[in-house]
Amino acid sequence: MKMLDAGAAEFDRQLSELLTLDMAVSEKVQQTVQDIIRQVRESGDEALVKLTNQLDGRQLASPAGLTVSSEQLAAAAGRLDPLVLQALTESAERIRAYHEQQSQGLVNSWDYQDLLGNRLGQQVRPLQRVGIYVPGGKAAYPSSVLMTAIPARVAGVEELVLCTPVPARVQKVANGTDIDLPGDALLAAAHLAGVSRVFTLGGAQAIAAMAHGTQTIPAVNKIVGPGNAFVTAAKQQLFGQVGIDMIAGPSEVVIVADETANPDWVIQDLFAQAEHDEMAQALLITPSIKLRDAVQAGMPAALAEAGRAEIIGTSLANRGAIIQVADLDQAMAVANRIAPEHLQLAVAEPESLLSKVQCAGAVFLGHATAEVVGDYAAGPSHVLPTAGSARFSSPLGVYDFLSRTSVVQCSPRGAVELNRAAAILARVEGLGAHAAAAENRVKNV
Repeated sequence: MKMLDAGAAEFDRQLSELLTLDMAVSEKVQQTVQDIIRQVRESGDEALVKLTNQLDGRQLASPAGLTVSSEQLAAAAGRLDPLVLQALTESAERIRAYHEQQSQGLVNSWDYQDLLGNRLGQQVRPLQRVGIYVPGGKAAYPSSVLMTAIPARVAGVEELVLCTPVPARVQKVANGTDIDLPGDALLAAAHLAGVSRVFTLGGAQAIAAMAHGTQTIPAVNKIVGPGNAFVTAAKQQLFGQVGIDMIAGPSEVVIVADETANPDWVIQDLFAQAEHDEMAQALLITPSIKLRDAVQAGMPAALAEAGRAEIIGTSLANRGAIIQVADLDQAMAVANRIAPEHLQLAVAEPESLLSKVQCAGAVFLGHATAEVVGDYAAGPSHVLPTAGSARFSSPLGVYDFLSRTSVVQCSPRGAVELNRAAAILARVEGLGAHAAAAENRVKNV
C-alpha cells in the first residue's frame, strides 16, 4: 500500500492521482454493445439465442431455455443447505424491514390548497415493471438479488424481471428437460424476494432485451444492478429509453481509525474490500502512528493466508493507501473529499464523527461494525454510489422505484390570477401562443 501524509506539500496531487479512475468505456466495447443492441432491437428472441450461445458458450435451441419457472425457484430453495437458506431468509427480512421504515412518507401522494383555492399536489406511484441485472460470470451474487428486488417490492412494484448469465460450466438440473440454471442460492434469493420472472440471460443483450422488450423478455421501466463493462456501456447507451440506477465503478472503502482500533480487524476490513477485484480501493486514514505501523507490519502475514491473495495484493498495491493525518478532524475532511462508497468509523467515539460526514454512500459506526455486514445482512441496500458520486447521489432505495406526477387544479379565482401572471411571463419569453392560451382564460373563466 502507498503511504501518504496529509500534511505533505504534494498530498493533494498524490490523493488526486490515487482517486483518479478512468470510468470511460473503451471505443471497442461501445461499438460491440451498439451492435448487440441493434441485433436485439431488430431480431428480438432470435438475437438473444444466438448471442447467448455465442458469448456464454451455451447451446440453446430456442428462447424457452432462457426462462426459469417459479417452480424451479422454489425447488432451488428446497435444495439449499439449511444454514444458507436461514441466512438468506434472515437477511431478506432485515432488508425488507429497513426499507419499510424508509418508505414512510415516500409512497404517499399529497396535495394542499393555496390561498386562492388552487389545488396543488403530487401523485406518487410505484413503477409498473423493473428489470434487475445480477452478474454471474465469475461468481453468483444472491445478496444482490435481495438488495435490489426487496426495495422495489416494498415500493409496490408489481413485476420484477431478473436477468442473470449462466456460463456453460454450470450444472444441469433435470426438470422435464435439462436446462442451464444459476446456482441454487441465487434462485432461492429470487424466490424469497418475490421476483416475478427470471431469465438466464446476461451481458449487453440482457440490458437491451429489458429496455426494448422481445417476444420472451418484457420491456421494463427501469433497470438496476451492477455489471461488467459491456453491461455498463449498454446502460449508458439505453438510458433515456429506460431508466437506470447508476453507472457503478469498482467497490471502495475508507476506514477512519484511531489508536483504539484493532489492527488485525482493520487489515481484515481492508482485505475484504480489496478482494472484490483488482480495481477495488481500500484506504485507511488515521492519526495514530502506532496503528499505521501495526497495520503495515501485519499485512504480509495476513496476505499469505488470504484466499484471494493475488487479487488483494494487486488492488492494494495499485489503489490502496494508508493516509497519515494530524487528527480526526483532518481525517474527516479527507474522507469527505474522497466521498467513498463505504465509510467505516473505527474510533472510540464514532457518534461524534457522524455529524461531520458530508459525502458517503454508507457509514459504519464503531469497531464492531464491519462494512461486510452492509454487503449482506444489515438492511440498507448495498447498491451504493462509487467513484466520488456520493457527492450527489444516494444508495438504492424505495425512492428509486417510485414515479411522481405533479397535480394542478385551478379555482375560478386562481385561474384568473395564475393565467394573468403566466401571460405576462409568456410575452416576456416571446411565446405568443402560450400567452394567448392564458389570456383567454383570464377573460372567460
